Formats: sequence, C-alpha cells, structure tokens
Amino acid sequence: MYFARAVPAPEGMKQRMAVEEAYLDRVLTMEVGRCTEAAAVAASTMIGRGDKEGADQAAVTALREAFNKLEMDGTVVIGEGERDEAPMLYIGEKVGTGKGPKIDIALDPLEGTTLTAKAMSNALAVVAMAQGGTLLHAPDVYMDKIACGPGYAPGTIDLDAPIEDNISAIAKAKGEPTSEVTLCILDRERHLPLVEGARKMGARVFLISDGDVAGVFHATEASTGIDLYVGRGGAPEGVLAAAALRCVGGQMQGRLHFRTDDERARAERIGITDLDRKYDLFDLASGDVIFAATGVTDGTMLDGVKWERGFVNTHTVVMRSKTSTVRYIRARTCR
Repeated sequence: MYFARAVPAPEGMKQRMAVEEAYLDRVLTMEVGRCTEAAAVAASTMIGRGDKEGADQAAVTALREAFNKLEMDGTVVIGEGERDEAPMLYIGEKVGTGKGPKIDIALDPLEGTTLTAKAMSNALAVVAMAQGGTLLHAPDVYMDKIACGPGYAPGTIDLDAPIEDNISAIAKAKGEPTSEVTLCILDRERHLPLVEGARKMGARVFLISDGDVAGVFHATEASTGIDLYVGRGGAPEGVLAAAALRCVGGQMQGRLHFRTDDERARAERIGITDLDRKYDLFDLASGDVIFAATGVTDGTMLDGVKWERGFVNTHTVVMRSKTSTVRYIRARTCR
C-alpha cells in the first residue's frame, strides 16, 4: 500500500507517479487553496446561527463542486463517513473530471462545526492531496496521537511513553526547563490524566474544545507557542494532521483505538489487519503531500472569512512536503 517506503516500484508505476507529481506541481499553484476557500466561504454564512449540520452541509457542497472542476481522478480516502452515512464526499467517492492522474484526497470540509455554529475560534476548512495509494485509509474510529513540530531529532517523542517523559524530552531538546513546554489537548474527561501529569511537570496546557486537526496544526508553527499535541481524537483527522506535519518536517505517532467489535470490523473491511499497529508520520502520509486550510472563524494561525459590501476576504495556508514550502494567501474576491 505504501510504495513510497517499499521496494523499488515497477517502471510503469514510476511513470505514473511522475505524472501525478507533475500534476501536484500545478495544483500547488492555487487549486487546493481555492477548494478550501470555497468551503470556508460557504460555511461562513452559517457562523453563529446555531446550526452545525447546516454549516457542514454548506461546506461539503461547495467543496465537492470545487473538486469536480479539477482535472484529476480523485478518490476520497478520508471524508464525511462511509457511503451509507454521507450523501457526498463519502469514503471511496470519485471526484474531479476523472481524466487526470489518480489522487488520494483527505478532507474535512468544516473542522469545527460546533465552533462555527457558536461563532467560536479556530474553525477551518481542510484538504490534503497526494499520489494515489499514499494516504492511510483510516476508518472512522478514534486514534491515540502524539505530535510535535519541526526541529527535533527523530524519536524525540513516543506514543507509548508517559506524558512526563515526553515533556522532559521536548524540554531537553529545547534546552529549557519543563515549565517552558506547552501542550495542546482536547478538553475531554478522558484526557484528565494527561492534563494532571503535564501540570505536575510545570508545563502549560492549552485546552481546546474542538478541532483535532487544528490542535496538531498549531504545532507546525513556532509562533503559536505549542510544542506538543497529545490525546485521543478521530483517526481520519489524524491523517489530515499528519499531512500538515509532513510538509514542515514534524513528528507524529498514532494508534487506532477501538471501542466496539463493530469498529474493529470496520477497520478490517478497509484492509487494516494489524489493529494494534503504532503508525508513524510516513505510515499515515507517505507520498508527496499538499495540505491546505482556510480559516472559517478567526483562529490562532488563520483569520476567518470576512464579508464586506461586494467582497469576501479569506486567509489560507498551502503547504507541500516535497519542497517544505508554506504559503499564506490572503484573497479578496468579488461577490
């Protein structure tokens, strides 16, 4: 499945990958960012209206329309759910014109539906694209995760180590006391042991109410002050977060967490045989990855959509793993 890490690919596959990489070169110029912009603008019309389902549907519809304008044979590998759970952008759905190269797509048209409905910060529209077969087809279950941004030696963090050890490792790598380490954690009762362990070490804890992708996304940028993301959240969101980290050279580990036999069966149906596997960053996203996110509401890294008479303003980041390029784009579009 992950030919980027396996034995040398056959010549035909190499040629196909070259075509896909050339296509990603063109997509990088603007198209992925335009897709997230479309989703964010549509979702922004629902900010503060208390209708998280309506906000999500607006983003989904706009994103699907934007995808279908692209010359690609795209497959949604991380989406709105399985086909019987989602009318569009479901896992396995084909998008694009069908005439271009095979592209894996991971998406969250509106990461932070509740945040949008309540006009709270850090709601995003998020998309990642890579060559076909290089993004993990993660089932819609939980994943235990740990992630940090760039600049640390490989193996600095370990999902199986106590939180205290990971904080100490980050502090040592920074050359600072543990009191200068900041963690981002979803504010959930299941994470109380992590919060208590971090605070006993004197570390700061930045709690977020929602937005698992945004939580890891914070670790990609030094200006946020976030050193480490830990906790249990959605597995699909883990793949999207890994795509962002691939672009900046961060680290991430994850392990699927199953609550029921039905969830285990769901993973087995999509080809996952080792249910206890600890995934690293390249297991989650192994290809040449493009990641884009547009702010829906104002956030730590991106401003939200702003409407003015006749115009709409957006703030987008587009990143690519091959070049480690990070572009921030402010667009003002006539409406």
